[in-house]
Amino acid sequence: MAKVDTLYNESDIRNFLKEVKDPEIPPISIVDLGIVTKISVTDQNDVHVTLTPTFAGCPALKIMEDLVIERLQKLDDIGEVTVNTSFETTWTTDMISEDGRKALLQHGLAPPKQNVGYMELDVLSDTPCPYCSSRNTMLKSPFGPTLCRSLHYCNNCKQAFEGFKPV
Repeated sequence: MAKVDTLYNESDIRNFLKEVKDPEIPPISIVDLGIVTKISVTDQNDVHVTLTPTFAGCPALKIMEDLVIERLQKLDDIGEVTVNTSFETTWTTDMISEDGRKALLQHGLAPPKQNVGYMELDVLSDTPCPYCSSRNTMLKSPFGPTLCRSLHYCNNCKQAFEGFKPV
């Protein structure tokens, strides 16, 4: 067994993974999106990461798995890196960190309300504009370009925008 000079822990790995961005929303990391749900590190720096996708049919999942492996393999003294996808934990928008919510705004997406626990059109109708923060908005469609987004229009700044659905 080879001696490891740098021993990593879960917190170290989580910080390194903050550099891995969501392929669909580049300002947000997969950590801040809340899809990194488990990290384990052995005494030999073997790392196992579990991802919980935002929804079962996420087309970017394989890309994210590869990005995690690619990022962690750049570390000195890293052992074997494995990544798996699990549905043991159900992802919800409450798992998005505060930094993640800011990144959604930076990308022009209205962050979801927290602790909703259910989905109704009334919840989607009360979505503030990510550009001017006005609540004078209209839900144009509960169905956006992806399953997790809805389409809105701001009556104040006259901007169309997407909202991230609370789930």
